[in-house]
Amino acid sequence: MPRNHDIVAAHYAAGASGDLEGMLAPIEPDTEWVEEAGFPTAGTYVGRQAVLEGVFGALGERFDGFGFELETIIDGGDTQVALGNYRGTARATGKSFDARVAHVWHFRDGKLSRFEQFADSAVVLASLEA
Repeated sequence: MPRNHDIVAAHYAAGASGDLEGMLAPIEPDTEWVEEAGFPTAGTYVGRQAVLEGVFGALGERFDGFGFELETIIDGGDTQVALGNYRGTARATGKSFDARVAHVWHFRDGKLSRFEQFADSAVVLASLEA
C-alpha cells in the first residue's frame, strides 16, 4: 500500500503532466474536497465526479493555464500539507495571478477522507475583476 506522502506526490506529479485521471485517482466516493470560502469554486464537494465538475472543470472554464506549482509536501503521516502557488490567467479579463496556497490532505486507513484548500483568494478574485 502506498504511503500517504506518495499518494499526494503522485497527485501533483499528475497535475504537472496534465494527467487529470491521475489527479482524481486518490479521491474516494466519500472524500470531502473543501474549497475555501471566498475562492471562485468555494464549497464542499463529495466524490470524484463532484470534484471534477465543481472544481477542476469550473476552474478550467474561468482560467487559462490554471495550475498549482508545488513547493514542498510536509509529511505528517495521516495529515499531509502541500505548500505552493496557484497561477493562471482569467479568461474574462486577461489578468494573470500568482497566489500562495496550502492544501491539507487528511487520510484514514490509507485513503483520502478530506482535502482542504487555503489560498490567497483575494489575488485570484482580483484577476476576475475588470
